Formats: sequence, C-alpha cells, structure tokens
Amino acid sequence: MRWWPRSIRVRDTVVAALLAAVVIGLIAVGVTSLFRRTVQAQIFDEAERVARRVSADVRADRVDSPIPSSAAVHLIQVIDQSGRVVQASADARDLPPLSQLRPPPDDRLARRIECAGEVSCYAVVSLRTTIYGDADFVVVAVPMPRALTGHTLNIIAALLVFVLSALAAWVTWLIVGRTLRPIEAIRRQMAEISASDLHRRVPVPNSDDEIARLARTSNETLERLEHAVERQRQFASDASHELRTPIAGLRANLEGALLHPEDADWEEVSRAALRDTDRLEAIITDLLLLSQIGAGTSVAEDFDLGELARLESRRGVALDVVEGVRVHGVRFQFARLYANLLDNAERYGGGDIRVRVRREGDKAVMRVCDSGPGIPPEDRERIFGRFSRLDTARSRHLGGTGLGLAIARDIARSHGGDLVAEDSERGACFVLRLPIVPG
Repeated sequence: MRWWPRSIRVRDTVVAALLAAVVIGLIAVGVTSLFRRTVQAQIFDEAERVARRVSADVRADRVDSPIPSSAAVHLIQVIDQSGRVVQASADARDLPPLSQLRPPPDDRLARRIECAGEVSCYAVVSLRTTIYGDADFVVVAVPMPRALTGHTLNIIAALLVFVLSALAAWVTWLIVGRTLRPIEAIRRQMAEISASDLHRRVPVPNSDDEIARLARTSNETLERLEHAVERQRQFASDASHELRTPIAGLRANLEGALLHPEDADWEEVSRAALRDTDRLEAIITDLLLLSQIGAGTSVAEDFDLGELARLESRRGVALDVVEGVRVHGVRFQFARLYANLLDNAERYGGGDIRVRVRREGDKAVMRVCDSGPGIPPEDRERIFGRFSRLDTARSRHLGGTGLGLAIARDIARSHGGDLVAEDSERGACFVLRLPIVPG
C-alpha cells in the first residue's frame, strides 16, 4: 500500500491514534447515552413524585392556590376534561396548558419529552387524579438541561475523544521514538562500517530486551565477519606466496634454459616444468575444493564410515573398524578427508599407519595414527591453518600443498563435526568426530 507510511514510528502512532479514537469513541457513546438516560430518569422520577403529591391533594380537596412547587419542579397544572387549567403553580398560573399529553385509558400515568424549538425541551408527566375516566389531570413539566437536548454533550464528548486520541498518539510517538532510538544508532553505525574498519561495533543498550540482543548479535556477526575477512586476506596472501614459488621456479628454469640453450638439458627442464605445473595444479585443486566445502552444492547422504575407511584404505594401513557407524554427509568429501589424513601419515608418519573406527556415545569416531615424530602440543592447532607447516620434516619439498589438514578440518566442521590432533603413545594421532545418524 503506497499510501501507508513507511516509518515504523509514524505507522505505530497512526494505529495507536485510530485505535484510541475507536475505543474512546465507543466509550464516549456509551457514557453519554448512560448519562442521558440517568438524568432523564431522575427528572421524570422527581416530576412523577410531585404529580402524585398534587394528585393526592386534589383527591383530598385540599389543593392550595397556587400549588406549591419544589426546588426542581416549578411548572405544575391541574387540568380538567375540557382542557381548562383549574389550579396551577405560581410559575404556570398565566400559561396555557403545559401539554396535551393524557394517560391512556388503562393507565393513570403518561410521560414524554416535548420540545418547543431545537433547544427548549421539557420532561412532561401527566397523571390522572383517580381511576375514573372523568377525573382531572395533573400535568408537570420540568425543563431539560440544554446539554441533554442540544448538541453540547455530543460536542464535549467529541472534543474529549479528540484530546484523548491526540494524547495517545503523542505518548505513542514518544515511546516508539525512544524504543527505536537505539535501532537508529545501530543503523547509523552499521552504515558507517566498511571493509576497512570492521573492528568497529554498534552501541549496545543497557538493557536485556530484544534491541539489546539485536545489538549483541550484530556485534557478534561483525566479529565473525572481521575474523573471516582477516582470514581471507591472510589466505590470499599465503596463496599468492605459495603460488609464487612454483611459478618462480618454472620461470627460472625456462629463463635459464633460454639464456644458454646449447648447454640446457631440455629433458630435465621439461621434467622440472612439469613438477612445478603439477604443484600449481594441486594447489589450485585444493583451493577450489576449499571454496566448495559447506556451500551446499553437493548431495549429502547416509553412509557407513567404517565401510568408507575399508574401501578408501591403502596397502600397509592397519584397519580396526566396526560396521553400522553411519554418518550423514557428502561421501566424496569424506573420502578426500580420509585420503588427506593418510597422505599426511605416509608423508610424515614413518610408514606405520593405524585406522580405527568406533561409535562413542552419539558420535562416530575415526582415529588415524602413525609412528612418526609426533606433533608438539603447542603446534596441534597451528597445523590446521592453511599453508601452515612445522619446522621439522614438514616442508613443501615433500610434495604437500599445505592445505591437506585445513581441507580435512573444514570438511569435518561443515558437517557438524571436528578434527583434532590428540595425544598418542607414539607418533601423531588425528581424531575425527561426527554426529551419528539416529537409528
């Protein structure tokens, strides 16, 4: 709806004003109606009381002249069957008959409101003095308050509805504005944050409401984004460095051969170029796999982790697996994870590789251990970094890209699990834990 205001503050204020007008208007209609009926009932009751008193005096033939009036009733007349005024109060003595209202034959009393013009109205009560049809009538007329007969009461009620609705709108405007002020501060801060200053955070209100939780969640998101961007920058820097090495080697070999073509061993130059090309291809393949992990582009399925370990295992690997340890995930990614762990064990583990698959509680656990020099406790997290290598026996000359363990951990975590390096009696031991498939 194009006509509907876009601002939450304006929308809430308009809705509050409309609701207040409807509710207060209905209340005002009910109150004014009740007030009218109550006042009219009181006036008619007083007029009827006076009429019955005068009727009793007429029957007892002791009517004073003029008829005494009360504090609220001044217009009193006794009218005969011909319509002639027989007795009257002082204020009604010189007036024509106050009303032509007569009780019905089956009742002594009749009453109604009669108006002369738009604002002059009277509550009229006509009472037959006896039960007989030829009896005289006592007619009492009481002026109605002008607030009840004109539009005064309606105007007052309308003004009250307008004032209270305006007050509700003003209060809503203030409350919503105060509520949205932290959100506006968050919006301004978020609008000012760019990729170069992700360290900035949005202000958190001193409360524990939804807005404070929104601010804390925004700050947590910014923190994760800052870490992701920093990691991406570091990864780009490391990738550039790793790619530069084989490219530089390839260029040096080719330039050297071109400078002295007569002395160059072109077969060896070709082999060196192929080695560097293979390394470039391996790095690019790993980088592509890293970008695809967790992207949801592959089909996940349930499969037996022990069966995968048997099918993807290699000669010389000691297997100790059980069947029925089922997990959910992308099968070929876990095959790559397992292959990376075996590659790492073969490259640095001394040749003795042990693989064990078990179910531990609600987790599927795979252990890949070797008999190599092991990993110092202080380096057990660092080895999972991209292009990270330890100082001892873990160099690029052994053929690795420096991405194997990083890829393996990313695969595990993208499936709700984890991959860690744990203590072992000898060598390194990598432990994969995954949620097990129920049933």
